Amino acid sequence: MASKLLRAVVLGPPGSGKGTVCERIARSFGLQHLSSGQFLRENLRGGSVVLQLWACGVGGFDSITAAFLPLTTASFCFGACAGFPRTLGQAKALDRICELDLVISLNIPFETLKDRLSARWVHPASGRVYNMDFNPPHVHGVDDLTGEPLVQREDDKPEAVAARLRKYKDAAKPVIELYKSRGILHSFSGTETNKIWPYVYTLLSSKIPPVVSDEEN
Repeated sequence: MASKLLRAVVLGPPGSGKGTVCERIARSFGLQHLSSGQFLRENLRGGSVVLQLWACGVGGFDSITAAFLPLTTASFCFGACAGFPRTLGQAKALDRICELDLVISLNIPFETLKDRLSARWVHPASGRVYNMDFNPPHVHGVDDLTGEPLVQREDDKPEAVAARLRKYKDAAKPVIELYKSRGILHSFSGTETNKIWPYVYTLLSSKIPPVVSDEEN
């Protein structure tokens, strides 16, 4: 593990590459990558009472998310977290748990996001994501590890993508403004994760010593 505790979140619309960036951050800086989506999937399979309530629609998503975060922060060094907070309510819930050191915002053009999402297929049980354009499975239509069928989420289908991106933009705007006002927001724009990553790596290297060089990533 890295010698310094770093609390960071990566914000970005669906298809922006948050998960990929967080995985690289975790590998390069020895941090724990916490994905809200993966955490929900794993705990729903494990029968968590809190997440059973969330699945049944009891209570608001902001309060449920706030309930599971103390479990993660108690278990790990809180590292790069993808997919949270998505709303101002979630950001305020996170404030009650810890103080962020920095926030990374990924700005990807609309057309790029639309193309990425429309080509995205997932393995439902694990959440593994494939892109038929640049990260296809070894065998068309099936998961590399299990051989089980891949599916396209309803909200990744072309007709749903535009509405989904508009919804994210409206919800995320006050979150981004909040972190900008605190001076901890760092925005990166581009169409390819590989081109954005060196700038993210340079930023984080100024905050915490890397354990893996950029060339190895």
